[in-house]
Amino acid sequence: MTGRSESEPTSTQETSVSSRRSASRSTTGTEEIHGSLSETKRREPMAPAQVGVLGGGRMGAGIAHAFLLAGSRVSVVERDDESAAAAAHRVGDSIRRSVERDGGLDETEIRSRLDTGTDATAFGECDLVIEAVPEERTLKETALSRAEAAMPAYAILASNTSSISIDDLASRRLRPERFLGLHFFNPVPASALVEVVQGSATSPDVIDSARVWVSALGKTPIVVRDSPGFASSRLGVMLGLEAIRMLEDGVASAADIDAAMTLGYRHPTGPLRTTDIVGLDVRLGIAEELERAFGERFAPPELLRRMVAEGKLGRKSGQGFYEWNEER
Repeated sequence: MTGRSESEPTSTQETSVSSRRSASRSTTGTEEIHGSLSETKRREPMAPAQVGVLGGGRMGAGIAHAFLLAGSRVSVVERDDESAAAAAHRVGDSIRRSVERDGGLDETEIRSRLDTGTDATAFGECDLVIEAVPEERTLKETALSRAEAAMPAYAILASNTSSISIDDLASRRLRPERFLGLHFFNPVPASALVEVVQGSATSPDVIDSARVWVSALGKTPIVVRDSPGFASSRLGVMLGLEAIRMLEDGVASAADIDAAMTLGYRHPTGPLRTTDIVGLDVRLGIAEELERAFGERFAPPELLRRMVAEGKLGRKSGQGFYEWNEER
């Protein structure tokens, strides 16, 4: 799951947002919301007042960071105290780097709107809750059920899945009409794109609210219907798998294969370096999901399987198709 889009964020436009409650948003940089999407007009996109993120790894921390910068209060929930502390550290580091780049940001104020812990009741007043656990179907099902049990009925629930069917996940939801996919890209702070994935049961008002909220993050929303791999993963994984096969066949080195795409096709990052950034294990899981849906054309190369088995997962492990010496 990695964002390579070079598109600019959408321009400010008149739009509207739905909410199931009326509450003052002044303390978090948002405005008072009353009634449905059709009743409330905005002159510029605004972030939701309170956001929950279930899973505080690299993706979850990035999503939390994005909403904090947009003015939301964010609760990150993890499985245990150690993981919650690690999530707080990740988000804190991202905030610090943002403040270093933009002296107009108040680090203390931003941090005051972040809570991390292990109790899902923190989602009790959230407008939006995003599941951001690893790309494994059973794990996501469990996480979504945990979030849904704790969040209010008016809230919107989203999965950050990059390949699993939203309709499949929605089939076990209490309120499938208020469930959708929000596919963020890695690294979240640098990516300009979010896929808004509409399931068969997803309410149009929910899609409209999601588009507004993504725009409030300074990112471009694209709406895609539910299909395995959606738009980005389906295309990106196909390119990445073929690059791995070329490396496996000795066609060229990893650096030269990547240069063919960065210099020849103006891709910001080559497919093998992108795979390292995404994580080889993540890419393998997506490929296996797509192979089940579309057949042999998405079959993972043996080289990819072997590297994952050896723990060569890319940037997060320090070794993939490249060596990564940065802090992980």
